Amino acid sequence: MPANVRVLVVDDHTLVRRGTREILERRAEIQVVGEGADGEEGVSLTGQLRPDVVLMDLGMPGMGGVEATREIKQRWPQVNVLVLTVHDDDQYLFEAIRAGASGYLLKDVHDHELIDAVLSVAEGGAVLQPAVTRKLVAGLRLRGGVLDEAPPPSPLTQRELQVLRLVARGLSNREVSDQLGLSVRTVETHLSHVYRKLGVSSRTEAAVLALRESWLDEIS
Repeated sequence: MPANVRVLVVDDHTLVRRGTREILERRAEIQVVGEGADGEEGVSLTGQLRPDVVLMDLGMPGMGGVEATREIKQRWPQVNVLVLTVHDDDQYLFEAIRAGASGYLLKDVHDHELIDAVLSVAEGGAVLQPAVTRKLVAGLRLRGGVLDEAPPPSPLTQRELQVLRLVARGLSNREVSDQLGLSVRTVETHLSHVYRKLGVSSRTEAAVLALRESWLDEIS
């Protein structure tokens, strides 16, 4: 994780941006480097400021959060996007994950959970609230498929499954490597194989598929 986590807050409500800044900056290692009022401004500021994490609302006038997330991930894939929104319906959830969001939080999240999520995402982790995860899994089961029209999942090796279980719990590559006694590069290689076999392109998509297929004993 960067020594100083630089965060850009994108939300169309001034009071929400101000309150979010105050919460995040309670932690000395978090610095809010900018605020955007819509998706277009969020994309522009990301290019100017190159934050570690963009905290993104979804329902904004003009360019919405999903489109902004997609553009940010296409142009600056190293920037992590964490969605913070009031929207918990299936379509927003699926579209945000497809766009490349590393996590999805609802605005009723506790202050300490928001701070922990930002720090986790900055380190490469994936963050899903339990309520959001349950909704995603239920939606996947109803749809009878994965997030995209990908081929059926290929069998994973035991080691790939171990890595995926830890990733689905929100651990970063470094934390996974520490728990399994592997190098970070080896963890990255296993994840690359997992993505290819499952037909997904992000940690969050892989985590959701793991939950759908009942590969996790519990969600922590």
